[in-house]
Amino acid sequence: MKIISRRNFLADSLFLMSSALFLPVDSLDGRTRTLYGAREDINEYPSYIGLEKKGVLSERVEKLYSIYENCFLCPRDCRVNRIKGEVGRCQASSRVKISGAAPHFGEEAPLVGRKGSGTIFFSHCNLRCVFCQNYKISIEGEGIEISDQRLAEVMIKLQQMGCHNINLVTPAHYLPNIVKAIQKAIPLGLRIPMVYNTSGYERMEILQLLDGIIDIYLPDCKYMNPEYAAKYSDGAYSYPYYVKIALKEIYRQVGDLKVNKRGIAKRGLILRHLVLPNRIAGTKEFLKFVAENLSKTTYINIMRQYRPEHKAFDYPKIARRLKKSEYSEAIKWAKEYGLFRLDK
Repeated sequence: MKIISRRNFLADSLFLMSSALFLPVDSLDGRTRTLYGAREDINEYPSYIGLEKKGVLSERVEKLYSIYENCFLCPRDCRVNRIKGEVGRCQASSRVKISGAAPHFGEEAPLVGRKGSGTIFFSHCNLRCVFCQNYKISIEGEGIEISDQRLAEVMIKLQQMGCHNINLVTPAHYLPNIVKAIQKAIPLGLRIPMVYNTSGYERMEILQLLDGIIDIYLPDCKYMNPEYAAKYSDGAYSYPYYVKIALKEIYRQVGDLKVNKRGIAKRGLILRHLVLPNRIAGTKEFLKFVAENLSKTTYINIMRQYRPEHKAFDYPKIARRLKKSEYSEAIKWAKEYGLFRLDK
C-alpha cells in the first residue's frame, strides 16, 4: 500500500481540484449513472439516500443554514452572523473553502482499501492547536472558496475515481454547505459512505442533525484534561466535556465499525487518539472512558506519529517527538482495559 504524508497528499490533490471543480454537471451525471447503475434497493445505499427520499435532507439543510445567522455550530458558541460576513474563532465565512481533494492512501486500512479514501480538506478549524501539522490550512486558511454545487461535483469526481468513501476533514464549521452539497450530489449518482473526520469538538444538537447522513465517524480525541486543552488549543477548556458527550452520541448513531467482505468500512466508528509527550493527551483516561462508555470492540487507532510543528517548540512539554516507551505504555493500557480492536 502506498503511504504518503498529508503534506504531500495536499500537493498532489491540486490536480483533482483543477479538473473536478469545473467539470460539467451533465457529464458527471451520465458517467456516474453508467458506473453505478440504477439500483432501487434502499438497503444497499448509504443512509443519506433514504433521508433524501423522505424529504428529511431539505429540513436538515434549512436548519443548518439558519445557524449561520447566529453561529453555534461548535462549542466555541461565537454567535456571529456569518451570512453577513462576520467570522468567529474558526475564521470561516458562510462560503465553503477547501484546500485539496484527492484519493488518500494514508488513512486507516478499512477506509483506504485499494482505491483510496476520497478526502476533502476544508480550510480553517475550530481548535487551532499549537502543534497542528496542517496549520497553513487550519489556522491560516489556505485554500479556495467554491459553491455548494462545485463541492457536490468534487464528491462525484472522487467517487468516479473509485474512492470507497467521501472523507470530510475538519468539516464542523461548514456543515450547512456540506449537507447541501450531499443533497445536490445524490441526483448525480452519489452512492458511497460519508466519513466525518473531526477533532471531536462537537455539539450534541449539531451531531443529532447529522444522524442518518454520516455513515462513518472518524473523531480524534485529543485531550482529557481541560487545562491542557486550553493551553494547547486556543483556550478550548471545554474540550474534554464536549468530546465525551460527542463520542457517546456518535456511538449511539453508528455503533461499532462494520466492514464488507473486502474489509472496506461501510458504517460505524473509527476512533483516533494521538499520543502526546509527557502524557499530555490523557491516554490512560481516554482508553478507560472508551472501555466503560462505548465498547471494548471499538476500532481505535492509537497514533504514534506526533512531531513538533507550528508553535509546538514554544511549549517545552510537547517540543519533542514521542518516545517509544510512551507509545508502548499506551498499548499496554489499551490491553489492560480489554480493548483489542487496535489499529497500531
